[in-house]
Amino acid sequence: MYKRGICIILACIMMTLTLSYGNEDLKNIQIGGESAIVIDVETGRVLYEKNIYKKLPMASTTKIITALLAIENISLDKKVKINTQAEGVEGSSIYLRAGEEVKAIDLIYGLMLRSGNDSAAAIAYEVSGSIEDFAELMNKRAKEIGAKNTNFVNPHGLHDDNHYTTAYDLGLITREALKNPVFREVVKTKFWTADKDGYKHFANKNDILDICDGGDGVKTGYTRRSGRCLVASATRNDMQLIAITFNDYDWFNTTKRLLDESFNIYKPYTLFDEKQIITKARVLDGKKKEVSLKPFKSSIIPMDKEEDKKLLTVIDMPKVLHAPIEKGQRIGKMTTYLYGKIINTTYLVANESIEKQSFKDKIKDFFGIGQ
Repeated sequence: MYKRGICIILACIMMTLTLSYGNEDLKNIQIGGESAIVIDVETGRVLYEKNIYKKLPMASTTKIITALLAIENISLDKKVKINTQAEGVEGSSIYLRAGEEVKAIDLIYGLMLRSGNDSAAAIAYEVSGSIEDFAELMNKRAKEIGAKNTNFVNPHGLHDDNHYTTAYDLGLITREALKNPVFREVVKTKFWTADKDGYKHFANKNDILDICDGGDGVKTGYTRRSGRCLVASATRNDMQLIAITFNDYDWFNTTKRLLDESFNIYKPYTLFDEKQIITKARVLDGKKKEVSLKPFKSSIIPMDKEEDKKLLTVIDMPKVLHAPIEKGQRIGKMTTYLYGKIINTTYLVANESIEKQSFKDKIKDFFGIGQ
């Protein structure tokens, strides 16, 4: 991890730059997929793109948001009674039987490792009571995440002309899902034994776990209409990337190549450390005349070896503060631009508490007593 000085400009006006965005070597990689993207999980920075806003069917990669909603809405130990309409759903299956009771966590593993369409339906009926209502919830959650060019009509991804997403939107959805520790654990698991009768041993279909250094998820998808779709993630040097390809016959090799090349070119760069004092602010009516400000949290972004020279950081904060001030109090905001695009935003917080002066303190201050 490399770290250099930062450019801080006390201004509120965005500087517009006209430089190209992204590394040329990575941009020039040719792949066979109809659409593809590489996106950084922490920051959402897009490192590679091909037709990322093209609306396409996504098959079982749909189940990423289905799993997330299951985790968010069902107690994992709850035994879910399998709805009659969840039995025998066409396509991949974990062979659920109507009326049996299966723990929610086992349904989630069956959904993500074995791609069970019946598991997806069972989750939909448990959460929302119907496929239609669950699809509404999927769309609502997607919009909250920022996926504006996506529409779901079912929880499993079986083909429907009105069921589609984009590589960019699916990257946003996957980023959100990977923030959830249960989801992360599920998608990196190679084998799972469910607490149920009959078919219970689930092996993960995602070969990226075996063929890619640091591979840790997330989901395969295929229908004849969508072709082979894959969302893959890997973590190296504390940096996690997502590679997505749509309608790609060589899906595993494509995503592995995109991940390998991205990790070779981009390294984690520390913009700000949470212990780093960025600036100071003047304080009125306080026992101290100024307060040190630091980032709310450390900010690490993927950058190539030349990009740190092109950063612009803008600080937006009050000219004067008034005591009292509490340690950790939010004071201002830092926005960092690369090639004219926002690449990071973080808050500035007080590094210490400053008490308000008493009347006695003000008198002493006025006459210079004790100085």
